[in-house]
Amino acid sequence: MNFEPSEKVQTMLAMIEEFLQEELFPMERFFLHEPFKSLLPEIEQARGRVKQMGLWAPGHPEEYGGMGLGLVDYGLVSEALGRSPLGHFVFGCHAPDAGNIEILYLYGSEEQKARWLRPLVAGEIRSCFSMSEPEMPGSNPVMMETTAVKEGDDYVINGQKWYTSSADGAAVAVVMAVTDPEAPPHRRASMILVPTDTPGFERVRNLTVMGHEGEDYMSHAEILYHTCRVPQSNRLGPEGHGFAIAQERLGPGRIHHCMRWLGICHRALELMCSRAVSRTIAPGRRLAEKEIIQAWIAECAAEIRAARWLTLHTAWKIERLGWKAARQDISMIKFLVAGTMEKVVDRALQVHGGLGMTDDTVLAFWYRHERAARIYDGPDEVHKLALARSILKEYA
Repeated sequence: MNFEPSEKVQTMLAMIEEFLQEELFPMERFFLHEPFKSLLPEIEQARGRVKQMGLWAPGHPEEYGGMGLGLVDYGLVSEALGRSPLGHFVFGCHAPDAGNIEILYLYGSEEQKARWLRPLVAGEIRSCFSMSEPEMPGSNPVMMETTAVKEGDDYVINGQKWYTSSADGAAVAVVMAVTDPEAPPHRRASMILVPTDTPGFERVRNLTVMGHEGEDYMSHAEILYHTCRVPQSNRLGPEGHGFAIAQERLGPGRIHHCMRWLGICHRALELMCSRAVSRTIAPGRRLAEKEIIQAWIAECAAEIRAARWLTLHTAWKIERLGWKAARQDISMIKFLVAGTMEKVVDRALQVHGGLGMTDDTVLAFWYRHERAARIYDGPDEVHKLALARSILKEYA
């Protein structure tokens, strides 16, 4: 197998790197110190320049305005964009819209695609994904209290969700709700599109995560559904297929996340090395001369490279054999790359000392907001147990 980028992708990566250096890295100091909404006019201008460059929505379908890159090629692009917390949003390939676009493309009706898919790909509206519940274990997604009961031609939705990312300002929510409580556990829930201006849809608050409430796209919300009525035609795919659709969404989604995390790793390692060679610790002596720092740099570089190749191999396998054939690999990369990122960011912060604790670099932002990588989309522990059980079956 050969993961060398095509000439087209190499050109894209070079253009992205130049854009990061000239536009997004300088914008980060405002992103880290000012409300996100105050930055939106500048972000929209940057998005316009991305569109002019022909780099908009690299992973989304061509017929809806994206570039249609495959999983490996898009993974390389996601890695490059991950070096800035603004990268994916400015290039129109950010979560949760990326996953919602994928399931709308695969399971949406023509009416749903016309109303939601086209404007989502174009970046004209945003969406959110409403699945996690405060009283139910996120590690067991088939346990769910939110219900969607049929009344005539409608569903009436009642329930409480939280960590509905980017709900603040979103136009539509993709909601997981139980439509048949008597069905087998994996066939009880369905995915339903709920416009956020529907009566009964209430964004209670933006959750305070690691001391930061966030706003607009950069937020996670608690949502209440009070007798929220939508047509049954808003359902995505067959009734009872919500869990199956979610699993299909998560396979490629984990590639996107892992490659983004690797981008964070690369940037954190760059910052670590730059700090080490420039920081004076005594007359004529630099931090980089300390053997413990050298060992950290060597370990981080090796672990990043190992995690990167495993992730690219998993993307290659999904492209050729489908996500079911790559289940073990998907579990491996989820906990391996998340753990690698956490370690690299932590060590980079340590090398920066007091500076690392401030928002004068991007490290503290990642330390706060990327800690959740080991929790969402399945906690590390669940993936390790699932992987071990799958491996042990081969010896039973």
